[in-house]
Amino acid sequence: MFEIDPAFIATSEALGDLALSHVRLQADARFPWIVLIPRRADAHELEDLAAGERDVLMDEILQAGGAVRAIAEALGRPAPKLNVGQLGNITAQLHVHVIARRPEDAAWPAPVWGFGVAEAYGFEALAVAMAAARGALGL
Repeated sequence: MFEIDPAFIATSEALGDLALSHVRLQADARFPWIVLIPRRADAHELEDLAAGERDVLMDEILQAGGAVRAIAEALGRPAPKLNVGQLGNITAQLHVHVIARRPEDAAWPAPVWGFGVAEAYGFEALAVAMAAARGALGL
């Protein structure tokens, strides 16, 4: 049975579900950031998905890219670069990070992982970010 690792619940907000993945907005206002979590029990690596599921995940990564760009635009911080990563070194459950980046962001040009301390969204900014993401994803 599929269950979301509690680490995701503590650090992100639920946006909804796509065909394969549960979608969450990372709770760090410094970066428009979505996490895709394929709803497959015991999946830790991409190879744990069937070939067709990997194709679906790639489509969802592209959708998430549009969504993080929409978040960036809605917050007045257009982002020309996307970072996509599937690490799993700390949280083993299969997940993919999709992050909109810009030269003015806090970590540029370094990776966002382990950079500084996450900044919580304000109430209004969170509502704007979630609406932009859901709109771009059709959720």
